[in-house]
Amino acid sequence: MEPVTALKYTPFHAFHAAAGAKLVEFAGFEMPLRYTGDVREHQAVRTGVGLFDISHMGEFDVRGPGAAAFLGRALANDAPAMSVGQAMYTTMCRPDGGIVDDLYVYRSADHFMLVVNASNIAKDFAWLKQACPGDAELTDRSDDTALLAVQGPKAPEVLRGHVPDEALAMPSNRFVEGPLFGVPAVIGRTGYTGEDGFELYFAAAGAASVWEGLMAVGRPLGLELIGLGARDSLRLEMAYMLYGNDIDDTTSPLEAGLGWTVKLGRGDFTGRDVLVRQKEQGTARKLVGLEAEGRRVPRHGMTIESGGREVGQVTSGGFGPSIERPVAMAYVESGVSALGTTLEVVAGPSRIPVRVVKRPFYTRGSRR
Repeated sequence: MEPVTALKYTPFHAFHAAAGAKLVEFAGFEMPLRYTGDVREHQAVRTGVGLFDISHMGEFDVRGPGAAAFLGRALANDAPAMSVGQAMYTTMCRPDGGIVDDLYVYRSADHFMLVVNASNIAKDFAWLKQACPGDAELTDRSDDTALLAVQGPKAPEVLRGHVPDEALAMPSNRFVEGPLFGVPAVIGRTGYTGEDGFELYFAAAGAASVWEGLMAVGRPLGLELIGLGARDSLRLEMAYMLYGNDIDDTTSPLEAGLGWTVKLGRGDFTGRDVLVRQKEQGTARKLVGLEAEGRRVPRHGMTIESGGREVGQVTSGGFGPSIERPVAMAYVESGVSALGTTLEVVAGPSRIPVRVVKRPFYTRGSRR
């Protein structure tokens, strides 16, 4: 029998339980799936402001004189060229071009912070550790770090007066370090929703102070607690990748439409040779956006056909509350990936007509 692994809790678990959240297992943690309802929570973020606990994510520190060069070799994007205070999205690839993980990199004056997917913490750390040179130091800070996201057009109002003024003036993909309700924090203008907002990193010991501070100032502004259900529909409307569904070790950044995260014109990095070849020759398949006719929803794992022939598979699918229609992402053969191409999703004995459309599906977000 497989050994039973105890679920982990984030520093905010007691607050979720007290708020009446439906708690489920996710990436080894007991996490809130929803509080009041997925659609209500989704629309709260689109029109107002929501608070997410995403402390299940992993955080690594990379320090030392060789840190920049090490990350230059390990990551597909150009980490050595980052400026202090910059946050950058990137992929980390295998020698065959497969994606080990997609992650964010934050560059401080004396170190880099990597933010990795919760399900990949152990895998990513082992992958990086075996390649880490003697002049760089890699440390897993995941268990000691709390992470909250405040997302929505009203997010700056919630934080005004409780973070440094420059945090509210900075554009997307920048961050500052400073007090957050008196707790030292990294305050990033980043997110996974398509709306304006912030991701807040701080020591787990400060969890109660920050949570209670956010709730006290946020509730009068309509702040709502947001679970994993709405987080998924928000990111799907934006066509943001979910590792394990839309990308994994068997998919390359170029197949997934993440070529903008790959800087082939700089020095060597893991997977570059394969990605150069894919760039020159093209890929046999591509990740596309699909819009369904009617109200039936294509779901993860469903087969896609063209003229009765299998041509691909759905990776993520759902109903978009803000766009009021079912959408999906799928890998399909490159020959049927052009915008406007009509296909069929196999749903048991019937078919769902779909059309290849431009990503993202939702384009009215407040994110700058």
